Amino acid sequence: MMSRSYTNLLDLASGNFPLTGREKERKRFPRVMTVPGNILELDDEQASSVTSENPSTVAGDRIIVVANLLPLKAKRRPDNKGWTFSWNEDSLLLRIKDGFPEEMEVLYVGSLPVDVDPIEQDDVASFLLEKFKCVAAFLPPNILEKYYHGFCKKQLWPLFHYMLPFSADHGGRFDRSMWEAYVSANKMFSQKVIEVLNPEDDFVWIHDYHLMVLPTFLRRRFVRLRMGFFLHSPFPSSELYRSLPVREEILKALLNADLIGFHTFDYARHFLSCCSRMLGLEYQSKRGYIGLDYYGRTVGIKIMPVGIHLGHIESVIRQADKELKVEELKRQFEGKTVLLGVDDMDIFKGINLKLLAMEHMLKIHPNWRGRAVLVQIANPARGNGIDLEEIQAEIEESVKRINKDLGSPGYEPVVFIHRPLTISERMAYYTIAECVVVTAVRDGMNLTPYEYIVCREGVSGAETGSDSIGPKKSMLVVSEFIGCSPSLSGAIRVNPWNVESTSEAMNEAISMAESEKELRHEKHYRYVSTHNVAFWSRSFLQDMERTCADHFRKRCWGIGLGFGFRVVALDPNFRKLSIDEIVSAYCRAKSRAILLDYDGTLMPQNSIIRTPSAQVISLLNKLCGDPKNVVFMVSGRGRDSLSKWFLPCNRLGLAAEHGYFLRWPQVEEWETYSQSSEFGWMQMAEPVMESYTEATDGSGIERKESALVWHYHDADPGFGFSQAKEMLDHLESVLANEPVAVKSGQFIVEVKPQGVNKGIVAEKIFTSMTEKGKLADFVLCVGDDRSDEDMFELIGSAVSRRVLSYNTEVFACTVGQKPSKAKYYLDDSSEVITMLESLAEATDSPFSSDEEPDIDTFSSPRRISRVTSFM
Repeated sequence: MMSRSYTNLLDLASGNFPLTGREKERKRFPRVMTVPGNILELDDEQASSVTSENPSTVAGDRIIVVANLLPLKAKRRPDNKGWTFSWNEDSLLLRIKDGFPEEMEVLYVGSLPVDVDPIEQDDVASFLLEKFKCVAAFLPPNILEKYYHGFCKKQLWPLFHYMLPFSADHGGRFDRSMWEAYVSANKMFSQKVIEVLNPEDDFVWIHDYHLMVLPTFLRRRFVRLRMGFFLHSPFPSSELYRSLPVREEILKALLNADLIGFHTFDYARHFLSCCSRMLGLEYQSKRGYIGLDYYGRTVGIKIMPVGIHLGHIESVIRQADKELKVEELKRQFEGKTVLLGVDDMDIFKGINLKLLAMEHMLKIHPNWRGRAVLVQIANPARGNGIDLEEIQAEIEESVKRINKDLGSPGYEPVVFIHRPLTISERMAYYTIAECVVVTAVRDGMNLTPYEYIVCREGVSGAETGSDSIGPKKSMLVVSEFIGCSPSLSGAIRVNPWNVESTSEAMNEAISMAESEKELRHEKHYRYVSTHNVAFWSRSFLQDMERTCADHFRKRCWGIGLGFGFRVVALDPNFRKLSIDEIVSAYCRAKSRAILLDYDGTLMPQNSIIRTPSAQVISLLNKLCGDPKNVVFMVSGRGRDSLSKWFLPCNRLGLAAEHGYFLRWPQVEEWETYSQSSEFGWMQMAEPVMESYTEATDGSGIERKESALVWHYHDADPGFGFSQAKEMLDHLESVLANEPVAVKSGQFIVEVKPQGVNKGIVAEKIFTSMTEKGKLADFVLCVGDDRSDEDMFELIGSAVSRRVLSYNTEVFACTVGQKPSKAKYYLDDSSEVITMLESLAEATDSPFSSDEEPDIDTFSSPRRISRVTSFM
């Protein structure tokens, strides 16, 4: 079922909210379009699409890889008439095909690295689709500038690398026009995906922070689309991410994907923390897989660092050998120990920190003067980043100073190369370097160490110094703040901000015994050779298949406007309670049992005022006034509160503290669940709770007559959850020999007598009605949390246990769309009130003020404390 709610996300980004309209019947698209088309809106009947006369002949699944840039190189022809295109062999996206099944077709969607004149775009698009299976997205210059150079590079990139815009000159303030351009660009990419998408067969794999809201555009049209997203940059901690004005929009958009991938657990942990703190979502780990339950859908979290393509690296090494580049460099640095740095010219790469560390090493260890050389290769910046000119000037000044102070005739401690190098030149430098140093202060992955390891392993058949003969060594000094650091256990990890520590690590790396260098290299190469790019892409695809396995088993539909759009996925047997259906059953019934929870059911969970409203009291009196009804409030609250709040409802039955206390309709005395009144365990449990309360700001203890409850709703979510888990283990250990149960709930840890739960209350009520000849033929049970699941479970098995008859119409209903033993749900407490109002209107024969029911009908024939079967 497709969503019937629609609003233009561009309007939402600018703060405008148009009227919603009914979505038209979904159009189907060919697997591949041989002629480019532009589908502006699926909702627009006049939008034209160009069909393909030659759809793909590849059977089975297909994957559409979406990224900001296509894995292509483009060059203008010498006659300036047209373009020449070729694969970009250095592109990671080109190599992910190696991990897919041979029969799987791969289609790329993205923009080109060059500006194509509008009059040429159709021809270029047709050529790329036919020859390269690439779908080009052409962004208007004004959109491209604000989308890529604006929001991506001046907002997301700095923030994701832990840089906050403290001033207008340092990082840049949030600009809503840039955000609107980012949304517009993502929408354009979605249109290109939709042109070639077969939603029932295709996988869609979206890459990196440029396209973080794309999942929402695709999901709102195809609710069962199999879609994954991988973030190639770091994800910041929640404290930093929360500073982004559009923080929730991006989080919710990402959650419309089925699988979200990160390089390291740190990045994933930060994302999960944001989901917890901002959206109230908690993750679960099951059999090694991490998942977030999001409106019935399980959004998988994948942690897998990307690898490199060994075959490509090895072929480049052979090419470098043929060009004699390795021999040339060996002659240039003969007698020298080369330390190598290869970084983009970027504020986050820590190049100057590396230079300072080299300077410090030469001062502290003068024996390396004249012998150790740091070759620093600075690749040109990829975009108009922040403070590039200042960083470059600072680096050049440091190079001059170091070479002047510590150099000598014929010896320069630092060789600074600031020009584009071919990949074969870069591999040649890797081959002759004794150690690679990476001092980035924050980086998503950084594959430089991986490439270096493969180069130092060498290849068979090389003509010169890169052959596989002789010992292999690959010393690494890497920042602990880059994504590849956790996977390189043989590397020396450093805090790049600590210049002295980094300099000592560099000295250790080049001074280490040869045998240890070889052992470290062996460990490095074993990991890099097995965890290559094919392993990474194959693993991601397998996890995406597993996560999407139940797409067609569940009932799915879209709800929400703008970036609040999400897909609700429910079990086929779990559906929303129909007011008409329950009213019809209510009117047919001769004997009804109505069991209601209070907090979160009749009263919103986040309400400050906890007393029932006049409306609730009136509804309960109407329902209790019908002689066919037995109505009970089954709550976890204490009996004093319930007695006081529901004093006007003398025909209402009350069960307090999850059923430990029970009061029958029109009976003033409370009955207890058991004869035992020993609560010595409280003196053992309370000090434990008090110690955790003192250590956990925002927590507190609720003392009931039969139970102790520790609340941490107002505590820090992460710390509160951690403390609750620790307290649960502590209390279970302390109270192991006591007749109590220790349970965790929604922001609570509770200790109560064993066997006390709402399911026992429900069974007692049904049994009492049966003994009085009023076997219930209609049961309504409504609750919202874990304690109410005991009632739902009892009702589910009541027929087999002969507590209810086969003809009883049962409506077990949970509040909120979530996994439950109930078969029905209502969205919130307001819908519960609406449902009860409908039942109240259908209620007949209420008692008049001077008419009283037979008390025996509703009262217990014996006190609970004397009923052993009830135990």
